[in-house]
Amino acid sequence: MKKWIALLLASMMAFCLLTGCGASQPAQEEATTEAEEADTEEAEDPMATGDASKDDPLNQDDIGEKEILVVSFGTSFNDSRVATIGAIENAIKEAYEKDGWSVRRAFTSDIIINHVKEFGEDIDSVDVALQRAKKNGVKQLVVQPTHLMSGAENQELQNTLADFSNDFEISIGSPLLTSDDDYNRVAEALIEATKDYQDDKTAICFMGHGTPAENTLVDPKESNKTYSKMQEILTEKGGKNYYVGVVESDIEGLSLDSLVPKVKEGGEYEKVVLRPMMVVAGDHANNDMADEEDPESWASTFKSEGYEVETVIEGLGQLEGVQQIYVDHAKEAIDNIGK
Repeated sequence: MKKWIALLLASMMAFCLLTGCGASQPAQEEATTEAEEADTEEAEDPMATGDASKDDPLNQDDIGEKEILVVSFGTSFNDSRVATIGAIENAIKEAYEKDGWSVRRAFTSDIIINHVKEFGEDIDSVDVALQRAKKNGVKQLVVQPTHLMSGAENQELQNTLADFSNDFEISIGSPLLTSDDDYNRVAEALIEATKDYQDDKTAICFMGHGTPAENTLVDPKESNKTYSKMQEILTEKGGKNYYVGVVESDIEGLSLDSLVPKVKEGGEYEKVVLRPMMVVAGDHANNDMADEEDPESWASTFKSEGYEVETVIEGLGQLEGVQQIYVDHAKEAIDNIGK
């Protein structure tokens, strides 16, 4: 009998190990935000998404009294991290290091930070980066988020910074899409990036992230108007063959289920070009958008409707016009410090 019980217990333990279950798992799942789930399904081989050694975590000490902390959600896709977040950071460094500003990095996703750390790269969380700045004797701190809009991630960042308001002169830069001028400049950058697809037979579809209805930090309807507004501007500036949808929300008719009929009704298109409308091209772009082996991906869905599909795995952060907007927003924050 004891032997039978021991075998039963061993089998149960093996099952739990294989399925990843455990007493703390439900709590962990509840604590994981939708955004954190978005970019953690990297291939087992870290080199499958690029060489992490090409990246600079920007966590060096002894940096002086003036710091620009560039805050991103983050990505575990190594090549995309260098080409998007790294490119934005470098553009800001090139603009302001000559004036004595040291540029540093922080990610808001602990899951991504821990995931990347497994492969030998230490990236600071916002709290660690702020503690590091205090240790380094920073007096003036500009925080420039790379968030697309003032959504849930940006609200969480501002809540964290409030706890450090007595430690630095803090000035916070605006997210990418804040003013009407920002929208126009991003639209122009996207139109320039897709100019080779401008014909009556091609629909150009952008995948945004979207704010799910259950989000409590911000009003999802207001947040998702960002994408509806970009749709209007792209149509006005670029033409009727531009379409914007999101992957994490069905508010405002932005989901894939709403996007496909719009494309079908919009013209006699033969081809669909898919691009992410996200700063990085991470898990959503590679899997939810481009994975043709997933029958529910955007690529597979449009193919099943009879379209030729081309996917472009390029985040907004790779576009020079977008990088310059972040540079300009950082300048506004620098000019406002101490005011």
